[in-house]
Amino acid sequence: MRGNGFEPKIVAFLCRWCAGAGADLAGTSRLSYPPNAVPIRVNCSGRVEPAWVVEAFRSGADGVLIGGCHPGDCHYVVGNYKTRRRIYLLQKVLAEVGVEPERVRLEWVSATEGARFARVMREFVEELRALGPLAMNQEEKALPPQGGVHA
Repeated sequence: MRGNGFEPKIVAFLCRWCAGAGADLAGTSRLSYPPNAVPIRVNCSGRVEPAWVVEAFRSGADGVLIGGCHPGDCHYVVGNYKTRRRIYLLQKVLAEVGVEPERVRLEWVSATEGARFARVMREFVEELRALGPLAMNQEEKALPPQGGVHA
């Protein structure tokens, strides 16, 4: 822990084919990085719904990392391109409701890039420490509704 004692909580959605395998390689290579993330394996980064990111924040995450295959290397051909568009738009919506867009990070990590995964985790944890905790309930910040508008 740092001076103020804040340790960010991160939810990491990792593509099973690349970013997840890169995380595994970082671990088996005994590379050092902070243990702040809860990894969630998905078949493709393109399957990560914006509502999942919002739910991660609602559940107490200070940041969300989405890791996928490098563009052009997606096992599902265009999944990572879909992810890039979605995250760009999600960051704009989050900024509109007062959540720093930097709290959502998209990274391309291949199965052979364990060192890259470890570096990304170290950087993201430091960035979130600098931002501080996400205060969802202070000043009644409203995140976008889940699953549309309900009457």
